[in-house]
Parts: sequence; C-alpha cells; structure tokens
Amino acid sequence: MGITEGPELARVTLPGGGLQGAVEEGLCVFRAVPYAEPPVGALRWRPARPHPGWEGVRDATTDGPSAPQMYLEGGDPVLGGHGEPPFDDDCLTLNVWTPAPDGAARPVLVWIHGGGFVSGSGSLPGYSGATFARDGDLVVVTVNYRLGPLGYLYTGEKDGDGDPAGNFWLTDQLAALRWVRDNIARFGGDPDRVTVAGQSGGAVSTAALAGHPEARGLFKRVILQSPPFGLRLPGPDACLERTRAYLETAGADGVDRLRELSWQTLVAAGGGLYARTARWGYWPTPFLPVIDGTTLDRHPAETLLYGAAADVDVLLGWTREEANFGFALDGSYASATKEQVVARLADTFGGEGAEGAYAAYERARPGARPADVLMDLISDELFRVPCLELAEARAALGRPVWAYQFDLPTPAYEGRLGAAHCLELPFVFDNFDAWSHAPFLAGLDPRVAGGLARTMHRAWIAFVRTGDPNHPGMPTWERYDRPARDTMRFDTVTGPVQDLAGPSRRLFEDRADAEGRRNRVGLG
Repeated sequence: MGITEGPELARVTLPGGGLQGAVEEGLCVFRAVPYAEPPVGALRWRPARPHPGWEGVRDATTDGPSAPQMYLEGGDPVLGGHGEPPFDDDCLTLNVWTPAPDGAARPVLVWIHGGGFVSGSGSLPGYSGATFARDGDLVVVTVNYRLGPLGYLYTGEKDGDGDPAGNFWLTDQLAALRWVRDNIARFGGDPDRVTVAGQSGGAVSTAALAGHPEARGLFKRVILQSPPFGLRLPGPDACLERTRAYLETAGADGVDRLRELSWQTLVAAGGGLYARTARWGYWPTPFLPVIDGTTLDRHPAETLLYGAAADVDVLLGWTREEANFGFALDGSYASATKEQVVARLADTFGGEGAEGAYAAYERARPGARPADVLMDLISDELFRVPCLELAEARAALGRPVWAYQFDLPTPAYEGRLGAAHCLELPFVFDNFDAWSHAPFLAGLDPRVAGGLARTMHRAWIAFVRTGDPNHPGMPTWERYDRPARDTMRFDTVTGPVQDLAGPSRRLFEDRADAEGRRNRVGLG
C-alpha cells in the first residue's frame, strides 16, 4: 500500500508527498507528519488549514516541535520530565505507528493528549503507539495541536467565512481526523474503523469531536479517560473578558499586535492569567474551550447524547482520587481547616447543605482530614459525578457505554497521591519503561502493576477492535445501565462493582433535586 521497508527505514507515498520513516523493533514509525499549515504570522488564531504538501520525500524519523507551552525546569513533581523539549509555532504534526505495510485495513486508534488545555504533547514517550500497534495489531496516531493562548484564546474576530474565531484547538483536531480519513489506508489502517481516545483535556476534546458536524463519519468509538466534564465552560462574553486581561498582561493593544510577538512572550503572558483566575479550592483553568455557538454549540459532554454522536460507542472512567494530582502536594491545601472546606462546599451545596455534605464525605472516608474532604469534593465535582451523569443519560437512551474506576494507589510521596489523575496512563499503554521519569510511579509493586497493566491494555485494545472491552483475561464487564450501574474497578483485584460511586452520585442528585435544576453538565 505504498510503503517500502529497508533495514532501518520505511517509506510511504501520500498525495501530499513522500515520507521516510524509521523501522523500530519491527514497527514502521513516521514522526512529525504535517497535517495542517503552520499556524504562524497571519494564520495565528485562525482555523487550521490543510497542509499544501511538499516536494520529494520528507524525513519523518524524528519528533517535531511540540506546541508552545510553559515548562517547569526539572519537570512536573508528579509526572516528571525528560528535559525541556523543543517548542515552536509550527507544531501541527502527528505521529504514526503501524505494524506492517501489508494493507490489512487494521483498526485505527487516534490519541489526543491531555494537559489542562495548556501543556502536553503527542510526541511524549509515554504516549508512544508502539505497544498498541504491536499488541493489538492497530495503526496508532498521536496528535499535536495548539495549546494555551495559541489554541484557546478567544479573539472575537471574524474569520474568512465571517464566523467568530475561537476553539482553534478544535479546528486542529478536526484537520487531523480528516488527514486520517484521507491517508491512513496507506499506512495499513482502515478509515472506517477509527477510535478516538483522550485523557483529561484530551478527553474533553474527544467528546467535542464526537458531536461536531464536521466529524460525522470520521470515527466510530471514543475512549474518555478522566474528562473534567464538571468544568463550567464560558460563552463569548466571559471569554472576551479573559482576552482583555490577557492583552493587558501581554502589553498588547489588540490581536494584531499579539501576532507580532514571539510565542515565548505569549506563553509567559498566559502565566499571568493563571494568577488572575486562580481561586482557592478550584483547579486552575486560565484557558478553556468556549461555547461560541459556531465551532462548539454545547458542552462537550452533552454532544454525546445527540445526533450521530449518540450512536458512538463510549468507554469512560476516572481515577478514585483525581484531585490529589493537583492538590495533595500543595502545602496550602494539606493544612486546610474544616472551616475553609465547609466554605468551599457551600459554593457547591449552598450554605445550608455544606455541613451535611462535609459529614457525608467524612462517612465515606473514615478518618478523613479536611484536605481529604476537599480533594474528594473536587474529584467528584470535576470528574466522577459528571462522568456518572453522562453514563446515566446514555443508559437511559439505550446508548452503549462502559464505565470504570481506577483504584490502585501509588505509594509515592508517602501515599499522599492515592489513585491520582493521570496514574492510569502507563497502565493503559502498558509501557512503564517510558514512564521511568515519573515520580508518581515510585514504589509500585512491578508484579501487581504489570498484571493490572496487561488487563487494562488488552481491554482498551478489545474496545478499539470490537467496540466491547471484554477479553478472556478479565471478569465480564457489563455495560453501564440502571439499576445495576456496573462499573469496572481496576485495582489489585479487578472486577465489576454495582453502583461503585453511589454515595457521590446520590449526594449530587440530592443537591440537584433540592435546587430543582439539571446537573452540572446539563444532562438529565
């Protein structure tokens, strides 16, 4: 199918030009393949445009730059780091892993990385598609897209078609999926059997894509790992307020002036917006998707209930202590008082319900400190409960959905992280060697971790191949449905639990009933 293989290289000929990739441990790998025009100069804060192609054969043996973003010297205290990677505006590329050049029309897995809408890369070693390609006979694609101010700033400008400009990250991902449709057969993939998977912010992206009219027919299944569906997404007016604050921080009088600035200056100004938007007891989110009525007309979670997205197979889940990732190692939260946490609970449950909610969290976790109650609240409010609400709504419509909770705690940092946000990633990819830099894996029993990784990895492969995560190496995983509400718990012993998150679900249902309104993401 257009690929020729030598001892150390592989080639593929696309309509846009030739590619020379590498052969790595029996897999053909193509890196930094452009799928859209570089979003530089006048194309900053414009929707992605198809790449015009190139002449001859393009080298695809090394990673390209990641999207511009802030980088912590020494790496993240939880995830670690590999040394500062290259960043550049010219980042709209993707990577492809394929087992063989035999035109077998294999299922395709497209991975959209997370990072709180401001960081991450499809080129990180932990997101290598090698294990999925090798173990599942899949073609795997990982995508880089615009982040932070370059991807999420809402300008309010009109684009060439007269539509408001925003959600540039979404136009990037749509362009990448169109590239997959048009080109993946040449890599041995089947464009009619595509699954899109994402984690955290990448899971929000995946849900947004599922309901987007331009993505209709581009994929059949989605995997949503720890989507923060509890985020309140702003409309254009609220976003423009943030844009004005950003312009002030950047020292610019308008978007045209921003286009003249270096990406380093733009990213640094984004750091200033963190300080302006930070609130105690909330996950910081200086840049968010905008419900602008044009590129995104409803909350991404809602899109999975309507139109073509309603028929998409869905696997979704969360980790037991999501919020510990962002809060457990922060001294200002570790020393939180009950009074502070009750005040934060009042934001969610009202002044009259705050004390009762605190008591409910204490009952669910005997011996809990105020900080534990706070982190359980944030885990519920931002991740677990909105995911449950989506599963409940899809089940009520008779739509397929499988739910899981990752429960295995890490002993790192004296156990303070628990089963934190992101911890499931090396298990899903089953590539612990690629995560050797990550402090949050320190102390895990390799036998326990390895066995659980094989179980999860094979379940993800089964879902991509068949739309059903069941495989012979695990207990039967039933669809989420009422009244059983089966949820697969991944832990030292893996198995289904009925209504696993029942106490959290009921607590938020009681709140919604008392207030006579729908839940946080507009479902139900």
